[in-house]
Amino acid sequence: MKPQELLKGYDPRKVRIGVLGSHSALEIAYGAKQEHLETVVVCQKGREKTYAGYYRNLFDHFLILGKFSDIVKEENLRKLRKLNTIFVPNRSFSVYVGYDNIEQKFTIPLHGNRHLLRAEERNAPRNQHYLLQKAGIPTPKTFKTPEEIDRLAIVKVPEKQRTIERAFFYANTPKEYRQQAAKRIKKGIITKESLQQATIEEYVLGAKFNANLYWSPLTGEIDLLGFDRRIQTDLDGILDLPATHQLELNTPTQNIEIGHTGATLRESQIEKIFQAAEKFADTCKHEYPPGIIGLFGLQGAITKDLEFHVFDVSPRSPGCPCVEPTSPYMKYKYGTEIGPGRRVAIEIKRAVKENRLEETVT
Repeated sequence: MKPQELLKGYDPRKVRIGVLGSHSALEIAYGAKQEHLETVVVCQKGREKTYAGYYRNLFDHFLILGKFSDIVKEENLRKLRKLNTIFVPNRSFSVYVGYDNIEQKFTIPLHGNRHLLRAEERNAPRNQHYLLQKAGIPTPKTFKTPEEIDRLAIVKVPEKQRTIERAFFYANTPKEYRQQAAKRIKKGIITKESLQQATIEEYVLGAKFNANLYWSPLTGEIDLLGFDRRIQTDLDGILDLPATHQLELNTPTQNIEIGHTGATLRESQIEKIFQAAEKFADTCKHEYPPGIIGLFGLQGAITKDLEFHVFDVSPRSPGCPCVEPTSPYMKYKYGTEIGPGRRVAIEIKRAVKENRLEETVT
């Protein structure tokens, strides 16, 4: 459906910000409240207490469902439409609702490009790696088979128990790949079948940065919201040990993202981040019109040669609420700290005021 059709019957003066109750819902809701917009949260029964209890103050309307994917049932879509909901996609929305449902059945205006969300998956056609290469952004070398490994590689495999999460291991050679894979299969971390879906790519040696960004369809400008770095378990726990104990432990590590810390980048390197973001946004306009809308993230590393290599893209709300209190970059532009949620709300309010809401949704 076209944006105009999705917005049909909406009262622009009463639009509300909607979000799935997971991942970055608190950040999106807080930002909406800062701009005096009402909020809607869609929760899964049994997982609603954070939103309906501890942070009840951030939400005005609740939709509690048996499972997240029930959001595409017509009765629930009617409720969201009645509330004039503009929905903000996060990773949980993509995973639990599913791309087919989002593209074909979720008839609610989305502040983001619903067709671009699928590109986050490495097994999708015209996926994020395709887009990065098309944009001319440095990316790690990828290996089609383990036999091609000729340098330190990182292997990303769906976990056995939580298939939406990825297990990681490292290998310098095909032989080491087989050894490490066998060790994880034996421990029940991954399966032989999941190895067929693995991504094998060069491990970029450098300082890791997640660049959190916002593309405005109203101004054609990119905002740098700030940088963060991942806190991961049980990797962080193992790295806290002295090297001798790490070797004695001899256990496969898992890079399960559990949190974030804020970071800043040397000022002379910031232009490279903007250039990469602009190239990516321009490519998305051609490959997935109308292109990026709103929040997105580029996860990568800066090498000793001061090159920014991107190895992961988030074509939706990044889950890092730490950027507003730790990042100075929005303050430099707007005179005050602005987080991801508030930046979304500012755009939607401006779109309503200028009668351009259809330009900010798909």
